[in-house]
Amino acid sequence: MDIAQDRKIKGSGTKNLFENPILEKLTRSHFSVPLSILAIISISLAYLSFTQFNIGVVTFAILFIIGFFSWTLGEYLIHRYVFHMDNDKRWKRWVTYTFHGIHHEYPKDKDRIVMPPAGAILISSIIFGGFWLFMQDYAFAFVPGFLVGYLTYAFVHYAIHAYQPPKNFLRWLWIYHSIHHYKHPDKYFGVSSPIWDYIFNTVPKKNN
Repeated sequence: MDIAQDRKIKGSGTKNLFENPILEKLTRSHFSVPLSILAIISISLAYLSFTQFNIGVVTFAILFIIGFFSWTLGEYLIHRYVFHMDNDKRWKRWVTYTFHGIHHEYPKDKDRIVMPPAGAILISSIIFGGFWLFMQDYAFAFVPGFLVGYLTYAFVHYAIHAYQPPKNFLRWLWIYHSIHHYKHPDKYFGVSSPIWDYIFNTVPKKNN
């Protein structure tokens, strides 16, 4: 059963994930804190790419752009296959609920819309390490783009849940993600971009 279907969706409110106050505090954050941390990491890596590894401007720009758009695929795959994995085992139910299910249950809880600082630092370190193994010094240009892609996603995701939809062409983003939350939790896994939903056919049928 999907994480967004086995619990009633609350219009507002919050709840604790952990009894331990320190652990509970680590699961919450104002959206600006982890985004600022990741922005600093991205800028630092970009600075090192020029000053320590002599990556040229053109090469940096190409890798940065590829990294940025690679995030949209990462966003889709993580959302679909990690946050919405099958809940056929207890550990899977714990992972999906702790990292994402509680967001589906309390979608207006602003403290849990984006990744908290501890998670942001840990996961960005893992991401950099993984790409460095394959790309070596070029990771210092690719990863900043990847992280800026995440920052764009996180800002869009926060805005969708924290603010009313705008009366302009961006309104579709609110509608698109609301369908995922309130009608089809097994569809529309893209948040900042719909392209992979169409490529992998995770869009609702028109009569649904």
